[in-house]
Amino acid sequence: MLTHYWPEFLSLAIVHLLAVILPGPDFAISVRQSLRYGHLIGCLTAIGIGMGISVHVLYTLVGVGFFIQKNEWLMLLFKSAGALYLCYLGWKLITSKSSGVIDLEQPASAHTKMSKWQAISTGFMTNALNPKATIFFLAIFTTLVSPNTPTNIQIFYGVWMCVVTALWFILVSLLFSRASIRQAFLKRETVVERGIGVVLMGMAIKLIMTSV
Repeated sequence: MLTHYWPEFLSLAIVHLLAVILPGPDFAISVRQSLRYGHLIGCLTAIGIGMGISVHVLYTLVGVGFFIQKNEWLMLLFKSAGALYLCYLGWKLITSKSSGVIDLEQPASAHTKMSKWQAISTGFMTNALNPKATIFFLAIFTTLVSPNTPTNIQIFYGVWMCVVTALWFILVSLLFSRASIRQAFLKRETVVERGIGVVLMGMAIKLIMTSV
């Protein structure tokens, strides 16, 4: 049955992959988690980001995304929530203290202060509260997906995007959690953490400015 919708699926998959690869809040938080806590926490954060995609897919399929876009106050509220969360993450990084000397020969769990649940929830919230993702998914589902496409096929599209997103950020995590890269990071931990924090807060401010 999917073969009939192959051209549609291919178009959607390519557009989504290009959007995922572009740096944004998800990329910034994935890099930070991997550098500081290692590949396990980084991968769990990536899974959380992938799970966050399901929120956008769900409300797009049931029509909530269209309703939000057409009601300015709801869109403003959603953007504000996303901006505040990015500000919160950014401020935490800017004010964070160095984790000290870490023995990279030990598993990350031996020195991490972040639980598995915290890693997943951080990734999930970062993506789910991203209003740009709301607009993106609404746009691709209304322009690339035919209204006649069965719901089960559209759900498959959504699951595909969740999985691809998670896999991409798992790759990012595995890259940035390599011992040599983490060792270089730990020598400049405060600078890098604050830099990522400034980037996240900059994204939040830009989001607020475009909402006014």
